[in-house]
Amino acid sequence: MGQKVNPVGFRTGNFLPWKSRWYAEGKSYQDLLIEDIKIRKALMKKLEVAGVTNVEIERLPKSMVINLTVSRPGVVIGRGGSGIEDVKRDIVRILEKIRGQKIRDLKIDLQVTEVKNPELSAQLVATRIASDLERRMPHRRVVTKSIERVMQSGAKGIKIVLGGRIGGAEISRVEKFQDGSVPTQTLRENIDYAQVPALLKRGYVGIKVWIYKKDEE
Repeated sequence: MGQKVNPVGFRTGNFLPWKSRWYAEGKSYQDLLIEDIKIRKALMKKLEVAGVTNVEIERLPKSMVINLTVSRPGVVIGRGGSGIEDVKRDIVRILEKIRGQKIRDLKIDLQVTEVKNPELSAQLVATRIASDLERRMPHRRVVTKSIERVMQSGAKGIKIVLGGRIGGAEISRVEKFQDGSVPTQTLRENIDYAQVPALLKRGYVGIKVWIYKKDEE
């Protein structure tokens, strides 16, 4: 695997489930794929405050099941389930914009799952690092604290790579930080991965996070 392959995509289909589960043929495949991509991007942006880490989409003939994995489910659900209804309306709006017609007979089932340990989620760790860097905090201090929190939460290892104009430097560079063991070749190992861009004053800094978790029972 090295550093060239996304660890999640490398394991999908063998050891990890697909994030979109449905079947289509011909042109309908690419239309549904575009819908999934836009829905996933919109939900990741809208529910960033809730700590969303994963969006899984299942399609049935007349219904769509969307499973959200978040660290703060109460933010998504809202009072009396009002938050879920808002999310459903946003999804319908996205689909209507793509298809160019009103949607009447599609049932959307939204399921919210809580993250068991937020400190072992690569997506949440990368998002927190990006947020701290955008607030102009020193990158070494931010990364060191993140590594300490992850290792104290029971991870076997963590690797963080920053790339870009780190600290506002004139020349972009790559800095790597690692603690513990992060195997890059063994498919059976439980590796969580995420990459998030941080928009700083002098340009983007890319953040990549690998977390080697213990095997779940």
